[in-house]
Amino acid sequence: MRACLLLSCLLFLSLGGGCQGKLVHITEENWREVLTGQWMVEFFAPWCPACRALQPSWEEFSTWSEDLEINVAQVDVTTSPGLSGRFMVTALPTIFHVKDGIFRQYRGARDKDSFIVYIEEKKWQSVEPVSDWKAPDSLQMSAVSYFFKLSMILRNVHTTLTEEYQLPSWASYIAFAVATILLGGILGLLMVCCIDCIWPPRRDVGPPPAQQQKKREDKKDSDIEDEDDSQAEDTQEEDLGSQDEGTEAEDDYEGGSQDEGEESQAEGEGSQEEEEGEETESSNKSRRRKPRKAD
Repeated sequence: MRACLLLSCLLFLSLGGGCQGKLVHITEENWREVLTGQWMVEFFAPWCPACRALQPSWEEFSTWSEDLEINVAQVDVTTSPGLSGRFMVTALPTIFHVKDGIFRQYRGARDKDSFIVYIEEKKWQSVEPVSDWKAPDSLQMSAVSYFFKLSMILRNVHTTLTEEYQLPSWASYIAFAVATILLGGILGLLMVCCIDCIWPPRRDVGPPPAQQQKKREDKKDSDIEDEDDSQAEDTQEEDLGSQDEGTEAEDDYEGGSQDEGEESQAEGEGSQEEEEGEETESSNKSRRRKPRKAD
């Protein structure tokens, strides 16, 4: 009886249990194991029909892992959404070949024999590796993985609100919008505070009071000098104006006196002419009058 049980256990391990034991399940906690050695990693989801169809072939391929000296693994994207973002998985199922941290995407046929030939004949060498900036262990892909995690969390919250609490979808969307606005305001305030702490605004530090007084005295002296200069300029302008007025008055006076002299001369000449005319008339009258002889 015991022998039958032992034989059945060995048979189970050799058939079913052995297959399950050769298949490594990768999660977000142990995913860095694929950076060393040679791996074939499948990304799948339980709800994906293509993944379900590939599952038997992938389990059979995992039984050849020791002969091919590779590790065969699976990643469930529903339980490890961060890895789907880290590896930029956009379709399911997706298979990657990893050799010492160098990633290449498998695009061949999806059956056990094709997988075996791909490893034995080293066809992966003819496949272009993933670029460095898209490597899963890079900084930017680590940030993308956090975004995928956040999206999965938001999806679970939405499912909880609509299914468990029986809220309409529009109410869930409004709640997400309000939360996004509040979170953005809080993050903006924190960023401003951090920037002010790191790069505080510049403030003009005033000099000591003695220097300020000196500057003020200098300013006052300069202001007095400016006022003196302005007054001197005003007086010069006034002097120039008075000189101009004096010259104009002299010109007017000289012109007027000359005109008066000319008029007086003209009047004198006229009076002389009148006197001469009167004298001639009187002489003519005297000549005309002759003394009468006495009778």
